[in-house]
Amino acid sequence: MSSGNPYMQLAAWLEKEASEIREIEREADHVLHNEGDEDAYRELMRAKALKLASLEEQSVEIVQEENPALVAVMKRIKRFSQSAAQSLRVGSVFFMSALLYPENYKHGERNDLENFVDELRSLASSSAD
Repeated sequence: MSSGNPYMQLAAWLEKEASEIREIEREADHVLHNEGDEDAYRELMRAKALKLASLEEQSVEIVQEENPALVAVMKRIKRFSQSAAQSLRVGSVFFMSALLYPENYKHGERNDLENFVDELRSLASSSAD
């Protein structure tokens, strides 16, 4: 990882990933509700899960060295990836669609990945002090 605050670098990268996932979800919602295309919806949910499943591997490439301060952060990213990988293994479109959303989620709220980005930004601020 280049010099700089690793929390901020991870936050910036994850924010981009979260935005791309939201776009996939918007497209999936559109094809399902406006076009009635369940196959396209299924493929988009699979794309979402694949993107989430790749986060762990990508984060290791971004960090590039073991950093004891980032252990908890890397474990959290790993959990996002593991849940997505599990949804792909079982092939459940519902499971894939529910990734990132707690049971009590209300439409318009931030999802778990977006909330995690906020936590990383907070860590970045506090570690810069």
